[in-house]
Parts: sequence; C-alpha cells; structure tokens
Amino acid sequence: MAAPRKKKKTPAYDAEQITVLKGLEPVRKRPGMYIGDTSDGTGLHHMVQEVVDNSVDEALEGHCDQVTITLLADGGCAVEDNGRGIPVKMHQTEKRPTPEVVMTILHAGGKFNNDSYKVSGGLHGVGVSCVNALSKRLDLLIRRDGYEHTMAFERGRVVGKLAKGAKTKQTGTRIVFWPDTEIFEGVEFHFETLAKRLQELAFLNSNLRIDLVDERGAEPRSASYHYEGGLREFVEQRAQAHREYQAVHEKMFYCHKERDGIALEVALQWGAGYVENIRCYTNNIPQSDGGTHLTGLRAALTRVVKSYMAELAKASKSKKAGPEISGEDIREGLLCVLAVKVPDPKFSSQTKDKLVSSEVRPVVEELFGEELAIFLQERPRDAQVICEKITSAAAARQAARQARESARRKSAFDSGGLPGKLADCQERDPAKSEIYLVEGDSAGGSAKQGRDRSFQAVLPLRGKILNVEKSRLDKIVQSKVIQDLYQALGVPLVADRPGEDEDEDGEDDADGNGLPAPLKALRYHRIIIMTDADVDGAHIATLLLTVFFRRLRPLIKKGCVFLALPPLYKARIGKQERYLQDDRELKDFLAEYTLEHASFKAPGAKKAAGKFGAYYKLMQRAEQAIQRQAVNPANPLDEEVLRTLLALPEQLKVDTAAAAKKAVKQLAGANPSLRIEAGTGELLCHRRIYGQERLVCRLTKSFLDSEDYKCLRQTAAARAALGEAGEVSLGNDSLEVRNPAEAVAWLQDKVSKAVYVQRYKGLGEMNPQQLWETTMDPQARRLVRIRIEDEDAAADLFTDLMGADVQPRKEFIAKGALQAEIDL
Repeated sequence: MAAPRKKKKTPAYDAEQITVLKGLEPVRKRPGMYIGDTSDGTGLHHMVQEVVDNSVDEALEGHCDQVTITLLADGGCAVEDNGRGIPVKMHQTEKRPTPEVVMTILHAGGKFNNDSYKVSGGLHGVGVSCVNALSKRLDLLIRRDGYEHTMAFERGRVVGKLAKGAKTKQTGTRIVFWPDTEIFEGVEFHFETLAKRLQELAFLNSNLRIDLVDERGAEPRSASYHYEGGLREFVEQRAQAHREYQAVHEKMFYCHKERDGIALEVALQWGAGYVENIRCYTNNIPQSDGGTHLTGLRAALTRVVKSYMAELAKASKSKKAGPEISGEDIREGLLCVLAVKVPDPKFSSQTKDKLVSSEVRPVVEELFGEELAIFLQERPRDAQVICEKITSAAAARQAARQARESARRKSAFDSGGLPGKLADCQERDPAKSEIYLVEGDSAGGSAKQGRDRSFQAVLPLRGKILNVEKSRLDKIVQSKVIQDLYQALGVPLVADRPGEDEDEDGEDDADGNGLPAPLKALRYHRIIIMTDADVDGAHIATLLLTVFFRRLRPLIKKGCVFLALPPLYKARIGKQERYLQDDRELKDFLAEYTLEHASFKAPGAKKAAGKFGAYYKLMQRAEQAIQRQAVNPANPLDEEVLRTLLALPEQLKVDTAAAAKKAVKQLAGANPSLRIEAGTGELLCHRRIYGQERLVCRLTKSFLDSEDYKCLRQTAAARAALGEAGEVSLGNDSLEVRNPAEAVAWLQDKVSKAVYVQRYKGLGEMNPQQLWETTMDPQARRLVRIRIEDEDAAADLFTDLMGADVQPRKEFIAKGALQAEIDL
C-alpha cells in the first residue's frame, strides 16, 4: 500500500505579505508599465523621448528654440535645451529643492494646471522621474536665475545635493543619463530610431531647431532638423520620397486656425496613388488609431467635397448622373498631416494612441470645413483635378462592387461559398481554428495530408498573388486568388479597408473579440502564411502581408496573422537527425558537433581547448565577414588581403600620414606577396595576377572602422593567443598543424564528410509527416506573429517595397545588400 501523499503547505497570506513600494520603487519593479519593453529597445529610446518632450513643451510655450541630443561615447545620452530651466527654489509643501521633487517623486510636475503650460505632451508627471529611476546615473544641470545649479542621482536616489555653481547669463536644462544595465537587456541607442522621431518633432514645431550628435564612432556624426515650413515641409518631404504621394494638383492645402483654446494645423494634398495616408498628432504626440480630431477632419472633408461636387454638377446641367461618391473615394490617394494643440487632452489609454476628447471634433470639423471650402472656391483648377480623381475612384469602386457581386453570385453555386481548393477543418470555433495559406499545389497537397484536420485548414495559393499596393479596387476584386482568400477567411470581399475607418459618428463597430464588424465573421483566428524558404517564397509572403496590411489591417492588430518558419536543412549523423532553420543554425550545429568531438593541443598555450573553441567560432564569423566584403558593391575587397588581416590583431589606421606608413609596414610584413601604398585616407593593395601586378583593392577608413574589420582583428587576437604549431584530433584521427587556421580547415573538411546535410528547396520536397513534424505540429513548429510597431514606418516600407516607384526599392536593396544572404 502506497504511503499517503503529504499535503503541500500553502504560504501564509497575512498583513506581512502586503508590500508597499515607495518613491521610485514601482518604476524599477515594473518598468514596462511606464516606458515600454525593456528588451527590444522601445523602452530604451522612450527614455530619450521623455526627456526631449519636456524641452519641446518649453518650445510650445515659446521659451525654447534649441534642443540638442548627444549620444556620448561612454553610452550615456545628454539632452540640453535653452528653455527656462527647472525651478530651483525650495518646494513649499515637500520642503525639498524643486529639482529633487521633480526627479524623485512620481506625478510631480508643472503640467497639472494651465498656468505654466497651456498645452503639453506630458500629463502625468512621471516622465523624467522614470528616466531617473531607470538610470544607473543621472546628472542634472540647470541654468536659471543667473547661476548654474547641479544635482546627481544614482538609480533614482540623490547622491549629489543641489549645488549653486558659476554665474551664467544662459537659461535652460541639461540632463545626462546612463541607462541601467540591470533593467535593460541592451543599452545601445540607435541613431536612426532617434533621428526619425526628432525630425518629426521639428516638422511639428517650426520654431524649434533640434540637433542630434553621435560621438560613439571613430568619426562623430550629426543631424540637424529645423523646418520653417512646418507641416507643409512634412508633406513635401514625404511626397518627394514616394511617387504615389506626389500631388495631382498645383497648390497644397494648408490651414492654421484656433478656436476655443484649441489650435488646428492641417497640410494635405491628393497624390497619384490609391492609399490614404493621414498622420494625426495631439500636442506633438502621434495617434496611430486616430480619434476625435481625425473623425472631425473626415466628416468635414466628406461634407465639403460632396457639396462642392454637387454644385458643379448642378451648374453643368448635365443629365448624366455620375457615380455615387463616398468618403473612401474622396480620401483615395490623400496625404495629410493633422496636428491639434489641446489644453487638457483625453486619450483612450496610457499609450495615447487615440484621442477621445469630445470637444475637439466640432472645432476641427468647423475650422477645417470652412478653410477647405474657401480653398476649393479660390482654386477652381486644382478643385477640378481633385474632383476628377475622386470621380475616377468612385467609378473604380462601382466597378469593384459589380465584380464583387458577380463573384458572390458565382460562389453561391460552388462549395457553399467556400473555394474548392480549401481543405476545411472540423472545428467550428474560430478561436480554436487555424488556416495555412500555402504556396503552390504540391506543398498544399503535403500540408493537407500532414495536418491535424480537427482544427487545421489548408488553402493552397497557386502563383503569385496580385500586388494590391499598386492596384485599384476593381482589379483587386477580380483576382481569383484574392477571391479565394477572402471567401476562405469568411470576410467581405475587399470592402475598402474593412474595419479600418470609423463610422460617420466616430464610433467603432466591433464584435466581442474586438474585431470590426466587417471582420466579425472571420472563420479562423490564426492565419499562417507558409511559403518556401527562397526568394520567390519571400516575395509571395510579402505580397500576402501587403494584402493584410492594406486591406485587412485589424487582423494584424489583433494578432491573427503569423509566418511559418519551415526548416531549410536536415542534418543526419549516423541515426540521429535534426531539422535546422537556416544557414546560421546549420553553421552553429556543425560547430557544436565539431567542438564536442574535437580537441586541440598547443605547447605554448594554457587551456588551449577552451581558447580553440572561441577561435573556431570567431573563424566562422570571420568567414562571413570576408564573403560579405568580397562582394561589397560599394568597395569590393580582395579575399587574399582580407585573409591576411586574420593574422594581424593590431588596429590598422590611416588617419594620419604616420599612421598610414606604419600600417603599410604591418600589412606588407604579414604578406610579402602584397605591395601596399599609403593613399589619402586609405591603403592601396597590389598583388600579381597572371604575371602582372594589379591594384586589387583599397582599404578605406570606412572599412577600418567597420564591425567586419573588428571581427577580423578579434579572430587574429584569438589565433595569437593559441600560438602557432599544435595538434588537432577528431575521434580517432589527428593531425600536426602549423597554425590554428589549418586545424579549423581540417576539422571543417572532416565534419562535412561525416555529416549528411539535406537542403529543402521547397515545401513540396517534404513528405506529409516531415511537414507536420517541422512546420505544423503546435508542439514543435516555429511561428512568427506579425506585429505593427510603427504604423507610419510600416506604411512607408510597403510603399517602398511594393509601390510603383522603383527608386526607393533600389535604395532599399543597396542599403541592405551587405546584410542579405541570398541563395540563388
């Protein structure tokens, strides 16, 4: 008889278990609640944004016209403005210096009334205090009342009390902070990420100049943003970057008005494309989900344009009735930036993605409507072009409706409205069901046989789906592949971006799952795109993602869209098999196997085995760097020269003539077959090819400052630590080698013969069992959920990659050429 099991003792739950977090402890305990994700970089860059926002609020009040952000070489970030400076007197109620109150107490600030700041972005008084709490150190410098005042903090605690310093005639605040590595997984600021938001702020505040300086590299880089044209320059820049946004009319519409304490600024134009692009801001804060200001603008736009077109039709006395105009027709191809300044804005959530202040809509609707009506009356030629574009959009939408109705009537006689190729699942609960969108019929056949039919459906897609980015609605609804896709999902056939726009009254119509009404009949809550791991597969996946982003965006926002990651390789050693995702996993697997079974002995090196393992891995990275630089389109480097650098751990420099002369001796000494000359900021490398000496490459300062060169030097240093001669063995085989590089080459050759690697060129090469084991089994598969981190940046990326303009696509390819690993 088995002994009775002891009952697990439950921990006590009394008053002693209630914890009270004081001061800034809540921020350090739950940083994600205040500044966002601390692992993916969003929270780190939000820290900079919080400090900058305070300076911008000073600019909104007219007290600041210069903000400088400096990324320091030691990893810190400095934000300096020429505003009024934080008050330095003793706080009346807290009995502490005001800077200490602002920096160490949550919900303390000057924005809770309208005396100091009429409008501001920060409303909760937690911004700069959160930055202080999450920084291992923060230095504060205040220029105010004729003196400099300094304070210092560490992880939110005061370590240097407020001290009065030298006299000064300047005013402003300088905050320098170093993010805490105990909080953030990575503390490296990205120049481009910060530059994008700072440029946006400069557009929104035409009186403000913002400088961004990066001191971390060998050569400091900087960017300066100041736009006297404000929102007009914002629209002009976007139109220049994307051909689809270039205006079809001569003059841009612009208005800047104020009423009842609410300021409105709008710049817009109709472009040649088909995509509506409206960016909304409240007190410089972007709203990706729009809100009452956007609702007011859309309502006024529809009302005024319809009224103007009705008057034109009446004046022309034409008996021929044109197509009925909708709001979607009017907004087709519209590029608009809408900014409002509101004294006490209300948002739907802490992220401020949607404005819900009801008093904003009537003001925006009235002011914008009045100015737009005047614009159309005063610019009849522009108005005519705009109306022609709108009429064309309405005609296309009417043709699309007819094609849609025809497709619906046809589908009513086929498979109960479902496409014939769809292998549906038995489960009827959408939350428990998933559908695989599979590239090609052959892969679709394997997927249908390998799936779990109880909850997994499969829809094979033959050929490449239509590019909806540069196709009008009537052409989209006539696509058989898109018809099949929509019918399988159970959503209306390409209603204009279903669920993305609000109703006329501004209310969202959503079901209990948070999906807009047009999508509430969705039959699967997991939509998985599964394509081959090659260039064509990536293209098909991108085309499908374009459909979801442009026409079914709510599905992405609700987390319903996924990418499957089928393996590219299967490695077999003896009877053991392992599926490997990509080239990197294959190399890691081969390295792991090699180092597990190999050994290296070097007479002069202590702990040679451990050092050799590190060197082996570095050699793999170095090989990738060599291959990358050998095909660099901007400056291809000679492979022999690059391999020579693997024996030179010392940094080669070309900053001065003396440094370049020394570098010539170092490189020539490592490889006597090379002839090296010192050029202006570069080394000219010559060697004999087919009996003639030729210039084979130039080692520029740009390359010598690159990460690839740094990797080569690290590899050279690891080789030097091992010495030269040694003995390498793998299993029962061994070899005396002259240097560690020979040992690596010998091991790679041995392992390549011992390990059988099968490469899958497509999903169709896998049998149903393999497809289930690798890509469809919920316990083993790898899926990537598609998220939208920055809606505007994502829209620009789809325009670049899938739009009609070729130049942005060429620039994107050229920029990422060195990072791409393409198997043709």
